[in-house]
Amino acid sequence: MITISIDPIIFTIGHFHLRWYSLIVISAILIGIWLALKEASRKGFDKEKIADSLIWIIIAGLIGARLFHVIDHWPDEFAANPLRAFYIWEGGLAIWGGVIGGMIAATILTRIKHWKLPRLLDAFVPALVLAQAIGRVACIITGDAVGKPTAGPFGFAYTSPNAMVPQLGVYYTPTPVFEIVMNLAIFVLLWKLRMKNLSDGMLTLIYLSLYSLLRFFVAFTSS
Repeated sequence: MITISIDPIIFTIGHFHLRWYSLIVISAILIGIWLALKEASRKGFDKEKIADSLIWIIIAGLIGARLFHVIDHWPDEFAANPLRAFYIWEGGLAIWGGVIGGMIAATILTRIKHWKLPRLLDAFVPALVLAQAIGRVACIITGDAVGKPTAGPFGFAYTSPNAMVPQLGVYYTPTPVFEIVMNLAIFVLLWKLRMKNLSDGMLTLIYLSLYSLLRFFVAFTSS
């Protein structure tokens, strides 16, 4: 059992709060962009054109991730103060919302630029799942997305009043840790399979299938 005493807020200047969540998510996005560009270039896409398109895909992904989270938690978190829906730096991004938002943007862009959507998605999914793994580190620090209370043998309790857990001092199932392990395992598999002679779209299908299955298993066993 582990007690986490890290304050999710690194420092405060006036009304501005620099949070670990923001830094880690930004780091995850930057690493994801770097890897996605590398893979897209290897698959024959123009690196500069992909870089321009990635901006819109990331924006759409963030909007989708936040929108899904707000809808899911509207009664208990946002109904009393709807403006909090825009406080994305506080944490609260739904992965599936991000995936769906990003795929919608990618679909639109491939039609405009006459790219092959399955091939483009295959270039992106290893970077996506690696970014997901890195991003979940932020959830460990903030206490976001933890599971049900647990008596052991493995749980996280939080002491900072800025943590997002339901109750301080209570040990919760560390769902983000399980998701980090799950995402890294999927990344390793995709990274090896990307060099195989798979048909376009197969890598994306493997990602969606494995992530859906393992995410359901983690959610079912920890909530």
